[in-house]
Amino acid sequence: MAKTTPEQVEHVRSMILSIPPGKVSTYGAIAEAAGLSTPRTVAWILRVDGGGLPWQRVIRADGKPAQEVGQRQLDLLADEGAPIRGDRVNMRIAFHEF
Repeated sequence: MAKTTPEQVEHVRSMILSIPPGKVSTYGAIAEAAGLSTPRTVAWILRVDGGGLPWQRVIRADGKPAQEVGQRQLDLLADEGAPIRGDRVNMRIAFHEF
């Protein structure tokens, strides 16, 4: 597996910062737009270098929040005006295109 460069980390960080309040993106969409080989790299970047980022705006492709922070993530997104239906974000309305 190729090592993630500091430039790639900064690119992912800037992409996450560019997601507007009330909108979301997915680990996979960010990875693809950043030219990364796997969405897991985006999750890793959030985990190890995510300080100050609007982490709540990065969700799974099915619109569900991360299991570890589920309700907190949905609450933060709802506070921003993201459309929530049940236990997930309405991706047709909230998805942010890069």
